[in-house]
Amino acid sequence: MTINTQQKIIIITAPSGAGKTSITRFLLNKYPDKLAFSVSAATRKARGTEKNSVDYYFISEEEFTNKIQHEEFVEWEMVYEGKYYGTLKAELRRIWSENKVPVLDIDVKGAIHVQQQFPDTTLSIFIEPPSIDELKRRLESRGTESEESLQARINKAAYEISFKHSFHHVILNNDLNKACAEADAVVTAFLNG
Repeated sequence: MTINTQQKIIIITAPSGAGKTSITRFLLNKYPDKLAFSVSAATRKARGTEKNSVDYYFISEEEFTNKIQHEEFVEWEMVYEGKYYGTLKAELRRIWSENKVPVLDIDVKGAIHVQQQFPDTTLSIFIEPPSIDELKRRLESRGTESEESLQARINKAAYEISFKHSFHHVILNNDLNKACAEADAVVTAFLNG
């Protein structure tokens, strides 16, 4: 996939529950003319009020693996057993065609992979939770996790935090308003750069 220097990408990554979705929403609401949410593909079922092609492109595992074979993803991961997530090349092209910058809210491995492919046009931000205990409390308060899946997310989070120095900026989210302001400053500098 060829890319010119105007085709910038913003990546926001973090362990589950660290606040990346809240910070991503803040940035998208603040810059609707400049930024667009990159909708990821996922093999899991929609939760609650999630909508296909708005929150995710919900596709079957068979369709997902077919797209892998046809190299239709910029990045993809089997994040949990049988649960695939990925960023479609077509999604980036769609956003760039609107003269906007795609904002990718993706996992740590995927973020590293995108950053490696587009080293000169990517801004990557890692959202760090205040502590693993606080992360566990946030995940428990969602009420969407079994004890087993909660423990899997906590173990994965500890592992992901070890990669935080792989990204351009690390923002500690112990105060959401402060974290949003920090992300805003970094994104503004990137967009104007």
